[in-house]
Amino acid sequence: MNITQEKVDDLNALVKITIAPEDYSPKVEKSLKEQAKKANLPGFRKGMVPVAHIKKMYGKSILVDEINNMLNESLSKYLADNKVEVLGQPLPVMDDSKEFKWDNTDEFEFNYELGLAPKVDIEVSSKDKFTQYNVKADEETLAARIKNIRKSYGKMTNPEVAAEGDVLYADLVQLSPDGTVFEGGISSTGSIRLDLVTNPEILKSLVGLKKDDVLTLDIQKTFDNNETIIAKLLNISEEDAKDLQSNFQVTVKNVNRLEESDLNQEFYDKVFGPDVVTDEAGFQAKITEEIESMFKQDADRKLQNDIYTQLTEQTQMQLPDAFLRKWLKATNEKLTDEELEQGYADFAKNLKWTLIENKIITDNEIKIEYKDVFETAKQRLDAQFRMYSPQPMPEDQLAQYTTTFLQEKENANRIFDEVKALKVFEYIRSVATLDEQEIGYAKFVEMK
Repeated sequence: MNITQEKVDDLNALVKITIAPEDYSPKVEKSLKEQAKKANLPGFRKGMVPVAHIKKMYGKSILVDEINNMLNESLSKYLADNKVEVLGQPLPVMDDSKEFKWDNTDEFEFNYELGLAPKVDIEVSSKDKFTQYNVKADEETLAARIKNIRKSYGKMTNPEVAAEGDVLYADLVQLSPDGTVFEGGISSTGSIRLDLVTNPEILKSLVGLKKDDVLTLDIQKTFDNNETIIAKLLNISEEDAKDLQSNFQVTVKNVNRLEESDLNQEFYDKVFGPDVVTDEAGFQAKITEEIESMFKQDADRKLQNDIYTQLTEQTQMQLPDAFLRKWLKATNEKLTDEELEQGYADFAKNLKWTLIENKIITDNEIKIEYKDVFETAKQRLDAQFRMYSPQPMPEDQLAQYTTTFLQEKENANRIFDEVKALKVFEYIRSVATLDEQEIGYAKFVEMK
């Protein structure tokens, strides 16, 4: 077997693989004998089928399989041994002028296009400057969060007249264009949350309604064409909700209001546990801490995005764009030319960042160990379970779930990439200059 590489330019190369009969014949003969031992054919005892008979029946397909296996193995080994860094995967060059007999006498020649990884020149230092925002809770955000928590632990009442923030429990019946009830149309009983109504005029018409009041409602206008809300209210699919144009007759059956819980010790204990908070000032301090903890995650994400944007823009590198476009089309059969052009810029930017990440990891000997992947996966699963139950899962059971979760290759790769990204960002933060700035949440949101 002979493998040669011809560099087309700094970003593209051509690999030629030549396989002679003496390279593949021993492998083919071995496969034929193994197949003969396993074959179960009419007229022959199992394991006693002559090799010549197997060769006559399956020789060509066995030869094709062995040639493909040799190509994959030899090309992978060649790239690894010669430390050829490629982007995407080698693409076979189709040559219709070559015709093989596939009779165990051919000398095969195959060519592959390679897209070569460019040289990445990057060194992060204190000269690289980024802003680390310390996001503080403003009065409006704090008040909204406190109101939400108080309602979560409050009690349901049934006032006579609806006000903003109330819920109308009502019968809804689809109407025909002439305003009459549409026979066989949609009918449902559901809850109309006034806090989800986006149209000011419609909200004004709903405020002040009482039990047994009847009105006509433009559902799409009421919820700004939000098919998710409409589908849930009418108990239909989101696809049907998206196309729905009819008005509905609404008959109020009840007005529901969730009253806020009183600020007392019973409430504090329910939220935080016995005697953790004993007064309103302590309650506000705890909520502020909780909110700003969430804000810190948002601030960290913004910092990561700023690092990503700045370093990809300032790191100059060329990519084998023509090859990559061809590779994307070859590996995504349903990808249209229009979709390729629309998405290629983002693909190329993410690929540049991957090359930057790999360079930083290599140059600084950053290690990604299994325990890091395991602990990150365990944290993600724990957070998911806590969404459904406030009680933490036993440690041994969580560890078992994590082990099972990581046995799925897709899950393991995703968590590995997450750990890789986090370690790179941690390194950059440790060597770059971070300008810490305090900012209110409202202004921070404007920047995102």
